Amino acid sequence: MQLGLTENLSTLVARRFTAARDTGHLVFSSTHLSIINAAGISYQLRYCPALAKKPSHIKPDNDPKTPKPDPFENPSPDLLIAQFPPENPAYNLILNKFPVIPNHFLLVTRDWQAQTDILHKADLEATYECLKAWNTDSDGSRSANGSSPKSLFAFFNSGDDSGASQPHRHLQFLPVEAMRQPGSESWQPLIDLLTSQPTSPSPTPKFQHLSGLPFAHFALPIPLNPSAETLHAIYITLYKAAAAATRGETPGQDTEPLPTQGPASISYNLAMTRSTMMICPRKQETALVPVDSAAARDIVDPGLLSLNGTILAATLMVKAEGEWDTLRENPEQLTHVLTTIGYPRTDSRGPSL
Repeated sequence: MQLGLTENLSTLVARRFTAARDTGHLVFSSTHLSIINAAGISYQLRYCPALAKKPSHIKPDNDPKTPKPDPFENPSPDLLIAQFPPENPAYNLILNKFPVIPNHFLLVTRDWQAQTDILHKADLEATYECLKAWNTDSDGSRSANGSSPKSLFAFFNSGDDSGASQPHRHLQFLPVEAMRQPGSESWQPLIDLLTSQPTSPSPTPKFQHLSGLPFAHFALPIPLNPSAETLHAIYITLYKAAAAATRGETPGQDTEPLPTQGPASISYNLAMTRSTMMICPRKQETALVPVDSAAARDIVDPGLLSLNGTILAATLMVKAEGEWDTLRENPEQLTHVLTTIGYPRTDSRGPSL
């Protein structure tokens, strides 16, 4: 699958983002950033006052009598970045209409596909093509970009407890260079903390994991120039391991057959870079942190945090200064939050890299 772009993807996204922001077709909300350390991992903690404007616990109305508009069915031309493959477009690249990170964009199926279904081979192939194209010129050569190559973080939220906001299938991309700000030099995406190793045939998957991460998670390296079949096989292996964790079992213990197409059996977050794919099963979308009663007066749902797949980039958002202060002053509260939203890690995870 080729994107068929006539210019570098990162240049194209930046140009379209600037135009849409300047003409008011997207609403960019700035954030205050702090780095906190919990169990040996540096997290970006972002405070975004704009998030406090609506209750976070309200879910979309799924009553078929009052269908909600699908923002991805006919995307605004002002937010549309590209369509591909060129000969028979199956996907749209669209700017996020309400970003808090510059150049946040989405890969969306043109035809309706459910966000809660297991991903197809083509979805993962298209995602990898975007990751590869981010630092590649239209002629296929690597972009000359000084000493620091650009990189992209992809994530997917699936299920009621994953932090997913739209039912139409979409994967999301955040430019790592746009996530970094002065003072955050100690931070890097959590998925990049995993040590990638060359893949080799093995009857037992060699999952990568981080000892400081307090919820069940599984990761596998992605080989160079993977086929769609290889990407999907990695994804299904991770998905099955995550499903086993929701039952308190290790992948080696799990004997329950799982369908590899159609509706997923669990809520989960998936993250992907050019070198690694990672998944964590989700037990719930939200967690509470204690907020001083005086500071909570003007906050909707005080202390209620909603987390999505950006946790696999070691990034999370709060909507109020009181929540921001609580987590900065008591980093152990973050460990509690992460423990709450995920499943316990099993004692034996099989061979780990």
